[in-house]
Amino acid sequence: MIWLLLGGLTVLALAPLGWMLMRPARLRGRAEADLALYQAQLAELDRELETGRLDAAQHQAARLEVQRRILAAPGDAADIGTQGRTPALLAALLFLLPAAALGLYLVRGTPDMPAVPFAERQRLAEAEDRMLETLRARVGTLDPASEMGRQGRILLGNAERSRGRMAEAATAYRAALAARFDPELAGDLAELEIERGETEAASALIARALGSSPQEPRLRFLSGLAEARAGRAENARRIWQSLLAEAPPEAPWRPVVERQLQTLP
Repeated sequence: MIWLLLGGLTVLALAPLGWMLMRPARLRGRAEADLALYQAQLAELDRELETGRLDAAQHQAARLEVQRRILAAPGDAADIGTQGRTPALLAALLFLLPAAALGLYLVRGTPDMPAVPFAERQRLAEAEDRMLETLRARVGTLDPASEMGRQGRILLGNAERSRGRMAEAATAYRAALAARFDPELAGDLAELEIERGETEAASALIARALGSSPQEPRLRFLSGLAEARAGRAENARRIWQSLLAEAPPEAPWRPVVERQLQTLP
């Protein structure tokens, strides 16, 4: 019975691939594919918020990260498609992949393996904390004015941010910016400051970054976001409307800005 169930699940899992093989090929731009992926990620984050797997702060931070990627995505990537590819190879994979998976499972599979216990997860978390402490110590030995020291502090900031230590991440980013100002890194720090509620600090960073990159869409979006979070809805509306007016119709981040506009009072 279990094998019939597994077989049925395999068929269901591979059905979309089989359907794609039978459908006529359609050109799809890289930007369109990227946008579809990001939209799916946003929908998944909303589902995780609804089910309680993410709290409101984690959900907002994750949405900002996905929106940042949408804004950073190129809008004029070359089209790619399945026309002229190798459908025979795809059809072969449709049958070979389940067979290979089944063979690997029969040899190495352990269906009775228990979930990772809490103590083991705690041990892994402690190991990550120790690695982060080591990184902090090593970065602390580097000359802050050197390029190596700057890159080390960017790396440290990324690591601190991934662990939810926003204040420590902001400190590392500021040290890297003090060594050499970079508009993209300033945008990262501004985004972090917005997450922390430090909208005035974020606005100052964005203003300086826009001085060297005045048409950068991500910086302009963050400028509006800082204004919105500071309670200056009209300023945010003006910034985002201007951004949309000057953006190409096919810009993949347009829906993100339009949705933010709809949230304004």
